Amino acid sequence: MKRTLKQLERAIAQASSYDEWCHASREYDRLGGADEWKDIDRSPHYDYELIRNRLWQIRQARERNDVNKLVFHLHEGLHGNLGNISNPALYGHSRTGTKRLIERYLEEVCTALDYLCDGDFAEFGLKQKLDFFETTGQAFGQSCLMFSGGAALGLFHIGVAKTLWEQGLLPSVISGSSAGSIVAAVVGTHDNDELAAKLEPENIYLEAFKAIGWKGLLRGTPVLDGDHLEACLEENIKDLTFEEAYRKTGREINITVSPYDRNQQSRLLNWRTSPNVLIRKAALASCAIPGIYPPVSLWAKNLDGERVPYIPGRKFVDGSIQDDLPIRRLSRLFGVNHSIVSQTNPHVVPFLPRSESTDSSLSTLSDWAIRNVSMNLHYALDLVRRRVRSNDLGLVVDKAQTVVKQRYIGDINLIPPRQPRNALRVLSNPSLEDVRAFIRAGEQTTWPKLTMIDNTTRISRTFRACRERLDRLEERTLNRLSVAANG
Repeated sequence: MKRTLKQLERAIAQASSYDEWCHASREYDRLGGADEWKDIDRSPHYDYELIRNRLWQIRQARERNDVNKLVFHLHEGLHGNLGNISNPALYGHSRTGTKRLIERYLEEVCTALDYLCDGDFAEFGLKQKLDFFETTGQAFGQSCLMFSGGAALGLFHIGVAKTLWEQGLLPSVISGSSAGSIVAAVVGTHDNDELAAKLEPENIYLEAFKAIGWKGLLRGTPVLDGDHLEACLEENIKDLTFEEAYRKTGREINITVSPYDRNQQSRLLNWRTSPNVLIRKAALASCAIPGIYPPVSLWAKNLDGERVPYIPGRKFVDGSIQDDLPIRRLSRLFGVNHSIVSQTNPHVVPFLPRSESTDSSLSTLSDWAIRNVSMNLHYALDLVRRRVRSNDLGLVVDKAQTVVKQRYIGDINLIPPRQPRNALRVLSNPSLEDVRAFIRAGEQTTWPKLTMIDNTTRISRTFRACRERLDRLEERTLNRLSVAANG
């Protein structure tokens, strides 16, 4: 048995596709006893009695065709983390899946939502359906996908996006900062027919970095060619505004930028806050590391479709300086209450909770020591910041300070394997083999988290699908009424 489990471990580690990984992982769970654990409802990690009771109530109402009672149970008792069913501890006992009770509950809720959406009920017509799915869906919330900064290491994000898209689990709300803004922009400007090809390593334009002169770092002038980076973005990102991209793909792309003026706050650009801003320029600004790249002016389209400066006289820089992961703003704008984070910032790993690191030997310091060091570093940088007069140098200090101020993790975190040599490749153009390796790392890191991502987003995805069907039905109904009125 032990030999067989060792063989399966090697098969899991060497899997070249998710299907291979999943097959070996399921067999490992079967032979290793995890399947028996899944069959037992009881666990200290969630309220299994509450979930069992909710499952019975919803199923009974649906099977009895009691629409009013079903609507009541769903509207009153549907919460994103009901009974703590999204607890990561519930996914640490097996390679795939979790408690069968949780999976049966999620399946029943989604079946009930589809039943209400598609059924023909005298007491629950189109207006009532629209009201229910709008109100209940908004209260339930939705998930977002956030891509961090990380310069060339951000290629890891492509593997994450590719895996989620292939499995039908790519959230519609996606944010990106710095390097992450490029991947978010690529995903947000290509529709489903285009995306499969675009995410292949051979179709990614790689020449992003061109040095002007590293001595400029001491003079306070940019050391990398901003025009060269812009040309790279033109090869990878379609020339669209945020609103045009949303109408093309249905994906709500968000890009964070920081103002060049230190006294201003960061901005979150998307089709709601800045619909006419050009995405390429937004991504370019979000990648403009102070002292490394020159600050960037944003551009937008006016009412005549002409390109004009956006907020003339203002320039913007690296989006991760102040808000690498803009969860609060996404919550306010899109009703997001659950986050999936792909984190590649090389300066962030030492500050992550140890449980979130892929390297258990990351630090020998105690949690108390890490907090103490972080606090002292924050105070030291604050003193330096008050005495810095150079705007460029001040922004660099600001970025260092936010390392210990920001929150760099979400509810589900995808962190690449820790490889010290990656720090040496942050500002270098990767080879095709490097790109393949980064993407593969992103895929392999995502595979073990897919079950958890699937389960925690399943209900919100069903809400979204139901609302889309009802919106189409409403549009057809209104068109028929219009034709009848004009006929």
